[in-house]
Amino acid sequence: MEEIGYWLLRSEGSLLTVGSGEDLFPRGSPTDLGNPGEALLIGHWRGQPCYAAEIDGPPAGIAGELTPLRRIFSVGGAEAFALAGRASQLLDWQRNHRHCGACGAPTERKPDEFAMVCPACELTVYPRLTPAVMVLVLREGRLLLARGPHFVPGMFSALAGFVEAGETLEQCAAREVREEVGIEITRLRYFRSQSWPFPNSLMVAFFADYAAGTLQPDRREIEAADWFSPSALPDLPGRLSIARQLIDTACQELQP
Repeated sequence: MEEIGYWLLRSEGSLLTVGSGEDLFPRGSPTDLGNPGEALLIGHWRGQPCYAAEIDGPPAGIAGELTPLRRIFSVGGAEAFALAGRASQLLDWQRNHRHCGACGAPTERKPDEFAMVCPACELTVYPRLTPAVMVLVLREGRLLLARGPHFVPGMFSALAGFVEAGETLEQCAAREVREEVGIEITRLRYFRSQSWPFPNSLMVAFFADYAAGTLQPDRREIEAADWFSPSALPDLPGRLSIARQLIDTACQELQP
């Protein structure tokens, strides 16, 4: 008897959704969903096993639509978005490691863990995460916000950058702020982290205090930066992102 479960089916970067809330993702047996190939058991949702697979298009007989990953949060909430992000990252990992990066031989998936193994040279590849640090710098009741050239017009956010090889999170935070806007920071304080599946980042957010220097945006990654009071903020990222959570928390704490 085929096991019933939820299915996160991806086609051209979007996920098949059939409703909202608890009924967001299709539920059924593999046969009900068109027997998707190379399905991954990625965990459980609502007490049911949850599978992820790539498809060419919606299965016959399934009434639904393909929903971009970013929209999953608005139609299904934070839990559904986290599950969808996990599915997307694991499907990317499976697709991108079909061949060994050392010898080129076809790889095989280990049945008991998320690992792609080369039968020829035994290289084992696990899902990779790219850590990135986000820093909201505070100075005398104001927040340092900046915008990159790729941002939506008018939108500002906290500073962020990827951790380099051999670097700690603390070193990355200080370097990114120095490189992007030319100032020094002190009293780095952990806020929280967020899985960010665009495509496979782990965002680690901090508060920090201004220490020294004059704002000098590097004009390559940062086209504008300034100090803003909580009562006069520019357009901000959506509430889905940890950047917005970081900014909102700071504003709440700075209120008299």
